[in-house]
Amino acid sequence: MRSEIDVSNFQELSHAIVRRAPGSANHRGLMQIGHRTIPCAIGRNGSTAIKREGDWATPLGILLRPQMIYFRADRVKRPRGMLPAKSTNPDDGWCDEPLHPQYNQPVSLPFASSHEKMMRDDGLYDYCVVLDFNRAPKAQKRFGGSAIFLHCAKPGFQPTAGCIAIERDMLERLCARITRRTVFLMAN
Repeated sequence: MRSEIDVSNFQELSHAIVRRAPGSANHRGLMQIGHRTIPCAIGRNGSTAIKREGDWATPLGILLRPQMIYFRADRVKRPRGMLPAKSTNPDDGWCDEPLHPQYNQPVSLPFASSHEKMMRDDGLYDYCVVLDFNRAPKAQKRFGGSAIFLHCAKPGFQPTAGCIAIERDMLERLCARITRRTVFLMAN
C-alpha cells in the first residue's frame, strides 16, 4: 500500500522550466523546479515555436498555466492542493478536432469528432494537469494544438504527443504545490 505524501510543508510553486536534456533524444527533457531538476518527457519531435495539431512537438516559449487536475480515483488518491480536481469517468473526453466548436475543450463521450479519452487504461492520465495552452477562442485562431497536459510519464520517459510528462509520484507531489498562478515554460 502506498503511503500518503505529506504536503503540509510544501510551498506554492511559482514556476517550472522545461528544457530538452542536453545530448539526448529530442523527447527527453529536464524540468527545473526551484533548486531541483527532474527528468521528463516532451513531444516526440522535441519542441516548436509554431505549434500545430498533430505535430508531436511541445510548444516552445509559451507560458502554460495549470487550470485543473483530472485523476483516476480507482487508481490514485485525490490530489491535494489548490487546483480544482475532477475524478475521471468513462464518459470524459477532450476534443482534438480543430474545426469543431468544442476544439481543445472537455467533451462527453460518446463524441462523434476526433477526441481523446481522459480515463485511459495505460495510466498516463492517472494524474493529468490541464494547462491553458490554446484554450481561449482568440488563441485557437492563431495557434494549433490541443490537449497539452502535464501528465504521468511512460516507463523510460518515452515521447509524448506534445505534452510534458513526469513520474507519477513526482506529479502527485507537484499537484500539491501548483496553482493557477504557477507558470510552466518550455525553453530551448
